[in-house]
Amino acid sequence: MDWIDTHCHLDEESFTQDCVETIQRAIGAGVKTMLAVGITLDSCRRVVDLAERYPNVFAIVGLHPNYVSAAQPGDWEQIVQLMRAPKVVGLGETGLDKYWDYAPIDLQTDYFHRHIDLSRELDLPFVVHCREAEAETVAVLQHHAATGPLRGVMHAFCGSTETATACLQMGMHLSFAGMVTFKKNDTLRQLSATVPLDRMLVETDSPYLAPTPFRGKRNEPAHVRLTAACLAESRGVSKEDIAAATTRNAQQLFRLPSLPD
Repeated sequence: MDWIDTHCHLDEESFTQDCVETIQRAIGAGVKTMLAVGITLDSCRRVVDLAERYPNVFAIVGLHPNYVSAAQPGDWEQIVQLMRAPKVVGLGETGLDKYWDYAPIDLQTDYFHRHIDLSRELDLPFVVHCREAEAETVAVLQHHAATGPLRGVMHAFCGSTETATACLQMGMHLSFAGMVTFKKNDTLRQLSATVPLDRMLVETDSPYLAPTPFRGKRNEPAHVRLTAACLAESRGVSKEDIAAATTRNAQQLFRLPSLPD
């Protein structure tokens, strides 16, 4: 089985000492493609560099909502330039976060709009971070969906059925991470089983959100198969079915080339 980890942070400090080995472990586990996501200008530079160095890694670049206040003059313009790098396949992660008080919601919203506008201009999908801001996030998405279906993904989805339905109606994909494996997340598992198979993605968000039985430890792309196995069990299908569907979905959404050997 081949897998695609559609969201990981390989440039994080926790991978500094063994990034190459982490990528090799993922490939050995069948994770043939990893999408490394930037969150600041420096982070975006690092993921673009990783994508240039490793055939199995592609980059997603943008300014995370929690870091928009810290952006320096000219940072956004440089990130926009990086969006045109050869192995950049998406924009983000963008969105809204009301859990952490790192940036005013108005500023987060401004940058959220910027990412979606650029998504259409550059014909690249966008990746949405949403934490305790479902209504506000859906409102921004609906504003843009008024002019046509959206090409994007709700990353590490753990929202309500209503939010899932609204996002699917707008053309969005839903991506599931390790949280779906946590013992008390029956509601999320039940929701995941209702998502159309052609709109589902799987990710790690590594080094965060490690799935059971690695919860509390550093996550890495090789673990994406554990989350996928939980998704398969929840909807009563085989892991092969989930692998085939999520791989196909990721290749189509991000316009990825055939999986490297």
